[in-house]
Formats: sequence, C-alpha cells, structure tokens
Amino acid sequence: MSTPMEGITGIPMNAGITGIANPIQKIAAPALAGGEEKATGLDEVKDSAFGSVFTSLIQNVRDTDAEFTQAQYLLATGQLDNPAQLNIAAYKNEIAVDLLIQMRNRALDAYNELKNMNV
Repeated sequence: MSTPMEGITGIPMNAGITGIANPIQKIAAPALAGGEEKATGLDEVKDSAFGSVFTSLIQNVRDTDAEFTQAQYLLATGQLDNPAQLNIAAYKNEIAVDLLIQMRNRALDAYNELKNMNV
C-alpha cells in the first residue's frame, strides 16, 4: 500500500527534489548606500501593524480549522449533539481562509503598485 507521499507508481513524489530540507530561509537585507546595514528580523515585522494583522488572520485560520476538525471528530464518534455545528464550523473556516486570501491579494496588489511607481 502506498503512503500519501508516494505517487501512483510507488515512487515518492519528492524523490527528484533536492535541497528543500528547510524551504523557509531568512534572506539578508541588502546593504544601504551609505554602507550601513539595517537588520530586519521577523520579530520586527510581527511588531508592526501590518504584521500583526496578518499574524491575527493566520491564527484565526488555525483556530477555525482546529474547531472544524474537532467538530468532525465529535460527529464521527457520535458525541456531537447538534450536527449543524459541523456545518457552522466548516463555514467559519471557509470564511477565515477566504479573508486571509483576499487580504494577501490586496497586500500584493498594493506592493506591486508601489513597486511600479515612477519617482
């Protein structure tokens, strides 16, 4: 029996991919014109208003997903009194994910507009 990470042929799907042990790596900020370097860490981004909005949106998606998973488990084990709670949890999760995606798209659009401005 194949595992979820194997393709139809039984060959792992990521067999040809190398060097992706840690896909998220910190990128150093470029040096400024005066030779000074400004370190921008992840903590500084989280402390900003922009970062805190996205952090709260991501946490909301995680919370609603956990709530949905718990409701699925309770329904499967027969412990859920009101089956409509599963639909409500699923809808909340869908709304949270859609909001996060829309906010990401708006932020990318704003970034692209700023990037393409002529000074």
